[in-house]
Amino acid sequence: MARKPGNARAAGAGAGAGRAAGAVRAAQRPEVRLPPLVPYDGGDGGGLEPDGDYDGLEFQGIDFTGQSGRGARFIDCALRECGLDETELLNARFVDSVLSGIRGVGTDLAGASLRDVEVTDARLGGVQLHGAVLERVLIRGGKIDYLNLRKAKLKDVVFEGCVLSEADFGGALLERVEFRGCVLRRADFSAVQMKDVDLRTAAELDIARGVDRLAGAVISPAQLLDLAPAFAAQIGVRVEG
Repeated sequence: MARKPGNARAAGAGAGAGRAAGAVRAAQRPEVRLPPLVPYDGGDGGGLEPDGDYDGLEFQGIDFTGQSGRGARFIDCALRECGLDETELLNARFVDSVLSGIRGVGTDLAGASLRDVEVTDARLGGVQLHGAVLERVLIRGGKIDYLNLRKAKLKDVVFEGCVLSEADFGGALLERVEFRGCVLRRADFSAVQMKDVDLRTAAELDIARGVDRLAGAVISPAQLLDLAPAFAAQIGVRVEG
């Protein structure tokens, strides 16, 4: 009996779906389209306020050193060239926002939520994002030292062209996360859980701890060779000439 064309197409589609099933799924990038923004005038107290609501505002070149915006909500906002040294932003929410050229040491974003956010050319050190939730976030350019993402949840997150020095992902959940042209130095992946994590195009991949937790990630053949000593050490194999 001749096979109907429709069945042939369905069979072909099914086979194609099967072939694609093992491929790593790409991260969904944020598409931030900011409305016309109103310049931030400092508010009634001249700075950030705990549980403050900030909607459609542009923060340009403002120094928030030592201020507290604990629990604050930033929606459709842009923070450009702002200083965040020791700024407290615990449990803050950033939605449909852009953070460009921000800088600071000891910025506390523990438990924060970032959804549809672009972070570009940041210069940060010791930033706390443990327990945070990042969804559809692009971190592009800049340098972040000692980034603490322990027990954070990252979904559809792209690190692109940035330098991450001694980033701590311990116990974090990573799903559809890409490291593109990104330098990872002394990264800690202890107890991490990964799904569709793409490390193939990382410019540098240096894993200090947690090489045994790379299940769910994809790496390149060259990276496999570089990591071979760490894999061997993990299973107790000595390599001698």
